[in-house]
Amino acid sequence: MPTRARSIVAVLFAVALTVASCSSATDGQQGTAQSPSATTSSTSPEVPVAFTPVLAKVIAAPVPVPATDGKTHLAYELELTNTLNQEVTLTSVAVHAGDKTLLTLAGDKLGYWTRVYGTPTPTTKLGPAQGGAVWLDVALDTSAPLPTDLVHTVSFTVPKPTPPLINAVMDEKVAPVVVLSRKPVVIAPPLDGPGWLDGGGCCDMSAHRNALNPLSGGLWAAERYAIDYLQLQPDGVLFTGDPTKLESYSYFGTDIHAVAEGPVVAVLDGLPEQIPSKTPTGLPLEQYGGNHIVQDIGDGNYAFYAHLKTGSLKVKVGDRPTTGQVIAALGNTGNSDAPHLHFHVMSTPDPLRSDGLPFVFKSFRLDSRIASTVDLEKVVTAGKPAPMQPGFTARDETDVMPLDDDVMTYATK
Repeated sequence: MPTRARSIVAVLFAVALTVASCSSATDGQQGTAQSPSATTSSTSPEVPVAFTPVLAKVIAAPVPVPATDGKTHLAYELELTNTLNQEVTLTSVAVHAGDKTLLTLAGDKLGYWTRVYGTPTPTTKLGPAQGGAVWLDVALDTSAPLPTDLVHTVSFTVPKPTPPLINAVMDEKVAPVVVLSRKPVVIAPPLDGPGWLDGGGCCDMSAHRNALNPLSGGLWAAERYAIDYLQLQPDGVLFTGDPTKLESYSYFGTDIHAVAEGPVVAVLDGLPEQIPSKTPTGLPLEQYGGNHIVQDIGDGNYAFYAHLKTGSLKVKVGDRPTTGQVIAALGNTGNSDAPHLHFHVMSTPDPLRSDGLPFVFKSFRLDSRIASTVDLEKVVTAGKPAPMQPGFTARDETDVMPLDDDVMTYATK
């Protein structure tokens, strides 16, 4: 849920339906983007022909990705539209694979994962002719078979039923979708050293996950798996001294490395550093990502490195950096209120008008995990030590995606 801490560690903010962020790719090719509508081919499960006053569709078909919690995650969004002239109250949303129910959200839990477009407030209500989304995270044991397709049951109540079409309590079987068989791209970490905090990463209700950008007539979740990297010092603090000074953040200017080999297709440089702890205002959309690099890393995957230090970019469009090559330095440009690297992988060169794609790192050390996202506010605003999860045993990880609030060490290149 949005907090002052989350507004700092989550990249970019509030320009679209709920939270929107980064800039359009500039000075490079613009791939032809198509709306990431979920696959609903003949292999999708059939749904009955029935009156469904709450419309439902999946924004983009899920791609399975293994993560540091030992689960395989299917992270995606269910778009809902109330076509009635009266309010509906959602009572549950369930995800099914065949005759097996993989996830059920109800009550406060459903409210936590649901937003009406244009508001950050958790809700279970859709007003007349109102739309919103339910953010879904189906977490499966890695030993469990992956589903090939999914279907959803949306249940709700209405205050003024008109049977037989509109009943007081309704259950809709809707939104069939095929689970994509593509594999997450395997990459190297973009940073070196210890203490790197995954801020706003998959798969909770971070500002990144909330970011649905209404562009070109469609909704785009480019930041579905995005990470904001901040570096905690050995004593667990983020900064020492005046939080409005860049020099108070010892990791400001840290080298950023290419996560894979591939050509650079877009760059932007020359934007000024922002004042830490101050939220920028009045930025045009093309500056939200600050100074940035977009790199084609193959198989329809584009890496986005954002908020880079002014004048630090070491590559230009057409260059082909190799894995681990230094390409820029960590900065505080664009819509950023603390030095950090925003990183995500997407389906086109456009940082906003893309579908966010999962990725896994070849190897890293998972050192700890923040105990409470709420307590993180004290870390980013007051310079207090980060509260770590008690009893956590550090371990080496291979070919998995880090999760929100993970703290990691990346081997020196």
